[in-house]
Amino acid sequence: MTDLAQRLREGTQASHTLSENTAFMKCFLKGVVELEPFRKLTADLYFLYNTLEAEMARHQAHPVVGPMVFAELLRTPALESDLAYYYGDRWQHDITATPAGQRYVNRILEVSATNPALLVAHAYVRYMGDLSGGQGLRHIVRSALNLPPDKGTGLHEFDALPTVEAKRDFKLKYREALNALPVDEAQIQQLVEEANLAFALNRNVFHELEPDVRAAVGDHVFDLITRQDRPGSTESHPHHGMVALMATE
Repeated sequence: MTDLAQRLREGTQASHTLSENTAFMKCFLKGVVELEPFRKLTADLYFLYNTLEAEMARHQAHPVVGPMVFAELLRTPALESDLAYYYGDRWQHDITATPAGQRYVNRILEVSATNPALLVAHAYVRYMGDLSGGQGLRHIVRSALNLPPDKGTGLHEFDALPTVEAKRDFKLKYREALNALPVDEAQIQQLVEEANLAFALNRNVFHELEPDVRAAVGDHVFDLITRQDRPGSTESHPHHGMVALMATE
C-alpha cells in the first residue's frame, strides 16, 4: 500500500486554487453561466472524456490502469445526452474542440502511447471532481440556465451513485484503489506532476472561453466578479471544493 491518494490531493492543492481563481470559474461560482460558453465547454469535455475512457479501456490489462477503470464513472454517454440537448440531434456535426481542448485531448493520447500509467492522474482529477464539487456546479447550472429536470447536466449525474452517501463511499473505494496500485516513489511523483498538468490543461480551456463570458455579461460586470481571488477550498477544507468541472476529491 502507498499513500498515493493523499499525495495526489496534497500535491495538487495549489493547482486547484489556481483553477478556482480563473475568471471563468469565478463567474461560474457566482451563478454567471452563459449558454454559449457553457455548451462549448460541454463539447470540450465530451472530447476529453471520450478519449480518456477509450484509452483507459484500451489499457485495461495494464497493472496500474486496469484497477482504476470503474463502470460507475463513465461520463461519455451522459455528455452525449447533454450535447443532444444543447446542440440538437445533429450535435456530432456541430461541435468542435477548442484549441485548448484539443491540446488536452492530445496530452491524453500522448501519455496513453508512451506511459499509460499516467492516465490514472487524468482520471483522478476528472472523476473525483465530478463526484465532489461538481455536484454543486450542477445546481448552479440548472438554476442559471433554467434547465428542465432531466436535461443538460448529465456530466454530474451518476445513476450508479444516486445519493450523497453512495458518492462518499465510492470516493473512499477509489482512494483505496489508488493506494493499492503497484507504483514506486518515482511513479508517484510522476502521477502528481501529471495531475498538476491536467489542472493546467483544464485552466487553459477556461481561459479560452473567458472572452465569450465577458462578451455576454459586459466588461463592467465581468471585472467586478473577477477582481478578487478566492481562498483555496482544498487548502482550508479536507475535501476539494466547488471547482470540479476539473477538480478532485
